Amino acid sequence: MKKLVVIFGGKSPEYGVSLQSSYSVIKVLENTYDLFLIGITEEGAWYLFEGDIELIRQNKWYNTNCKKVVWSPNPKDKGFYILTEHNSELVNVDAVFPVLHGKNGEDGTIQGLLQMSEIPMIGCDMEASAICMNKRIAHNLVSLERIKVPKSIILDKYSIKNNDNELLSDMKYPLYVKPMRAGSSFGITRVENENQIKKAIEQAFAYDQKITIEETIEGFEVGCSIIGSEFLTIGSVDEIELEKRFLDYYEKYHQETLKIHVPARIPENIEQKIKEVGIKIYRTLGCKGFARIDMFLTPENEIVFNEVNTIPGFTQLSRFPKMMTGIGMDFNTLIQTIVKIEME
Repeated sequence: MKKLVVIFGGKSPEYGVSLQSSYSVIKVLENTYDLFLIGITEEGAWYLFEGDIELIRQNKWYNTNCKKVVWSPNPKDKGFYILTEHNSELVNVDAVFPVLHGKNGEDGTIQGLLQMSEIPMIGCDMEASAICMNKRIAHNLVSLERIKVPKSIILDKYSIKNNDNELLSDMKYPLYVKPMRAGSSFGITRVENENQIKKAIEQAFAYDQKITIEETIEGFEVGCSIIGSEFLTIGSVDEIELEKRFLDYYEKYHQETLKIHVPARIPENIEQKIKEVGIKIYRTLGCKGFARIDMFLTPENEIVFNEVNTIPGFTQLSRFPKMMTGIGMDFNTLIQTIVKIEME
């Protein structure tokens, strides 16, 4: 039986989401592979967890059944070391599945460490992860392929000091103020007028040193889920129906008023076009393994790129597995399939 590491948690605002995603993934894989579960606390400490996986879902995993570990970047080691008070034990593995979201998990940092160890990794590599997480770089590259992106500006704490009004003079309200590198809608504010902009900027800076301010795209959000590297499988296109003005963190993971339509309520030819644009974005940004491409569809049926999630959620409410279910691929088959891409 092949040895597979699942990494969960993470020093990220999306730590809690990772616990739920990881629990679902582990349930699928626990009888197929020899699993090693490595948890990363919110403070960044790494542990090998060998207890009941229900404790992961309940965020009680690190209180018991844990051993300190350190990942080896040495390709000869092909794994990690378990650390004890007087000794260390090397554990060789065949592949790694980082089920992490957002900062320090989806942004290329951990992918770079894993690539140095030359162990197969489930999902996008360091370069694609870093590019997709950086909204400006991703938008710039996609726009070169003649795919429309929202009008935006980038600010850091130096550029915002004295001339924020001047920088925003060409932008039309309402605006979205976002951290440059964050996920799950953390730090995002919809701004209706200039009186709200200062507070929104401060909130975004709490999550990143750079922020992006984008003009609103009229229409609604659609998604395209893709798995594969050389040969791709495309899920059904979904559609986000919102009562609120935008999809914030609470609504994303509680879905009290949010409705996700799979397939999207759009003509077949428009759905096909969204899939074609999604594939082009996936290839342009160097994605592999799996990813979710988020776009907007305007009232004129124009497709506008929003962002790529290189490690989308794997919870029961998550969009990515729902889109794959739309083509007849259930959750278990989905997880087994994306792992086999690298394991075989």
